Amino acid sequence: MVHVDDCVFTGSSAELISDYKSKFNDWYVLTNLGPISWLLGIKVTWDRDNRTISLSQTTYIESILERYALTSARAYAMPMVPRVLYSRDQSPSTPQEADRMRNVPYREAIGSLMYASLMTRPDITFGVVTLLQFLDNPGDAHWEAVKHILCYLSGTKTLALTYGEERHDLLGYTDADGATQEHRRAISGYSFLIDGRAISWSSKKQELVTLSTAEAEYVAVTHAAKEAIWLRRLIHELFPLLARPTTLYCDNQSVLKLIEDDNYQA
Repeated sequence: MVHVDDCVFTGSSAELISDYKSKFNDWYVLTNLGPISWLLGIKVTWDRDNRTISLSQTTYIESILERYALTSARAYAMPMVPRVLYSRDQSPSTPQEADRMRNVPYREAIGSLMYASLMTRPDITFGVVTLLQFLDNPGDAHWEAVKHILCYLSGTKTLALTYGEERHDLLGYTDADGATQEHRRAISGYSFLIDGRAISWSSKKQELVTLSTAEAEYVAVTHAAKEAIWLRRLIHELFPLLARPTTLYCDNQSVLKLIEDDNYQA
């Protein structure tokens, strides 16, 4: 794999890569930067002996910790405090509180966390999406939760997504958080893995209000299944070897019965 300007070429044949770069260079002036080591702030590490590749954002995380003066803060073991709920009732209720919160870099911190969440840190995605709801009027409790995620990253900044440690096809996991949000809309979540690490993940508020846990889980499975179909098509274009069905894991028995039998009553 080589990095040419803002393009990354990868393949199993060095001759084909060289030929493609040559044809590409006929149309655009390119600068060959050699084997890739950084991409959009992501550190790319190779272990050719074990045939693995790792993606990490240690330097990026250190930079945002320094920006918000949390480099020496105590690290936390979890990205969010268990069983603590956040709501708009915790937003500023007086002009004085609102004025004080205007000096808090809440939006900037959420933006920094979103980039880490989208690139290499699926473990903070749920927390970031939860706190994103209060972007227009954050309160002290919401800001403390943001700092909690940053402190969690402080203790886990060296973690990386390492591909190739395992050998298996596309696998999917899905779940739903059905009743902890004040807006009463469940949160759909899924993650898809190839060779031991995540390649696609999401945590998103459902567009409809469901009436049961089974219904919320069924909606989450539906969104995950659509992502699985898209990923299978993409993978088939790159590596036309994906012949077996993709396994999608769900922990709700009512949903599993409903999928198998349309007449099942949850």
